[in-house]
Amino acid sequence: MKEIVLTQRKFYLTEATFDYRFRIDMLRSLRTMLEKYEKSIYKALKQDLNKSTFETFTTELGFLYNEIKHTEKNLKDWMQDDPVDVPLTHKGTKNFIRKEPYGVTLVISPWNYPLQLAIAPVIGALAAGNTVVIKPSEFSPSTSSLIAKMIGETFDPKYVVVIEGAKQVSEELLNQRFDYIFFTGSTAVGKVIMREASKFLTPVTLELGGKSPAIIDKDANIPLAAKRLVWGKFTNAGQTCVAPDYLYIHEKVKDKLLKEMKKQIKSMYSKNARQNENFVRIINENHFNRLLRYLSDGNIVHGGEVDQDQLKIEPTILDSITWDDAVMQDEIFGPILPVLTFESVDEVITELKYREKPLALYYFGEKEKSQDKVMTSLSFGGGCVNDTLYHLANPNLSFGGVGQSGMGGYHGKHSFDTFSHHKSILKQTTKFDIPLRYPGGKLAFSILKKVMK
Repeated sequence: MKEIVLTQRKFYLTEATFDYRFRIDMLRSLRTMLEKYEKSIYKALKQDLNKSTFETFTTELGFLYNEIKHTEKNLKDWMQDDPVDVPLTHKGTKNFIRKEPYGVTLVISPWNYPLQLAIAPVIGALAAGNTVVIKPSEFSPSTSSLIAKMIGETFDPKYVVVIEGAKQVSEELLNQRFDYIFFTGSTAVGKVIMREASKFLTPVTLELGGKSPAIIDKDANIPLAAKRLVWGKFTNAGQTCVAPDYLYIHEKVKDKLLKEMKKQIKSMYSKNARQNENFVRIINENHFNRLLRYLSDGNIVHGGEVDQDQLKIEPTILDSITWDDAVMQDEIFGPILPVLTFESVDEVITELKYREKPLALYYFGEKEKSQDKVMTSLSFGGGCVNDTLYHLANPNLSFGGVGQSGMGGYHGKHSFDTFSHHKSILKQTTKFDIPLRYPGGKLAFSILKKVMK
């Protein structure tokens, strides 16, 4: 691994990656790679998570195509120096921000969206002119192996390389000196990444998780809210970092909403999701068993049936839940949705202010005043009003967490900025010299005070 990092650093220092044409060519190679292996990608994700072709394209592959297209279209503009205003004291100077790559970067990706979350940061890293080492998750072996094959056939390892392996491999990688580390995963591991990165003062982006709430007010469009909540929660069997982790429903619309959600679950996933060949399975037995323990909390008002052999859990709604229940202590990351109720949105705001900041928050309600109040009063990574998950699909919106849910953001230009050092430069004129900054003379000091104070 040390040799890999040294080789990439040597290549980076040639400045070959600095060129706009080189970056564009590499992004197009990435797109061609995905197109060439599209059928293999569908097969790998079916093996790892039982993802359907539709779900694989909409949540993984299609996202990457769109991200590459958006980056290609805008990269030349992003690479330009950004001029900044000049104060009177700097008369005669040119001041600008130049974006330069960090150098050798490390991308550590998770298993829940094993293709998208491995490649999406790489798009930003390559666009910004870096070299990349990718460490995919060992829990999605078919996809990880395919990524290694695709990258190996497409790119020189001195530029982009995949290193597979388990925990020990990640630990050894973190012993190497990278110029930037991008990690997507749990908060617990994110803390380890940050600690190890501190040894070299390596900057990091941490895309973590948390318990993302969905608040449904009494004036919400209930049929539409139910449809969007079911889609947002049970896509990928709830194994989504920004899935609604629990519902906070106004008590006056609770029964109506739950009734509509049951209809939508049956409509999207059939009456028996366990037998639906396209319903995503839980990634492994450990996670499956962890989720089973939550089914004893509260009352099951829908679902609750499991298939141990297929590692499938039906879309499940839990009622009569309190903050003391086990299901409310950690991020669920599965197709189990607990329900809390409220009388006033103010009590929800008060409650959530004192809890850890989530990666996402969703509010359903028609009153703009209430929408603004929730969006302003509560801190979270990003979210939606009257929808779930959809903010991820806009490349112009930065995606990232705050507090325990992460730091830094990416997607679109934000990915380019994340993997770029923004270097401030002042270019001074030699045609004249303003004497005010030099010591000596009461008049100069008097003028300087008037200018700067």
